[in-house]
Amino acid sequence: MGAVKWLDEDEMRAWHSFLAAGALIDRLVDAQLKEAVGLSHPQYEILVRLAGAPDGELRMTELADTLLTSKSGLTYQVTQLEKAGLVDRRSCPADVRGVLAVLTSAGRRLLERAAPGHVTLVRELLIDVLTPGQLATLADALGEVARRAGVRTGPRTGW
Repeated sequence: MGAVKWLDEDEMRAWHSFLAAGALIDRLVDAQLKEAVGLSHPQYEILVRLAGAPDGELRMTELADTLLTSKSGLTYQVTQLEKAGLVDRRSCPADVRGVLAVLTSAGRRLLERAAPGHVTLVRELLIDVLTPGQLATLADALGEVARRAGVRTGPRTGW
């Protein structure tokens, strides 16, 4: 292995800005959702993905891959949502080993209440702060970072 190429001043500034922005936005979004409707940010994202899926249901493996989360992390969050009556779990008819997460009508209603405040905050913290060109650049750049990181981690297995 060759010598380490250390980050220069501009690269370090980009890295620190990325870390700070991500952590602060996630913290503020999580606080807003908890205050408004009693959901954590990961729980909100689960409901969003289920609402966008055919029949409001996804296999747990697909949901974990979409959310880029671990099996145990997703299981914990879905269990909390299930206890609150927002999500149900059931066996997958096509695969007895598979488990489906299913959005309930109560989950859909809560998501409809939560979405306006969430979108308003996302606009305030990110979307409306940047120009259209900056947004396009950010989306392209972070999309490439996510693609390369995803190639390194590979698909999840073992549900």
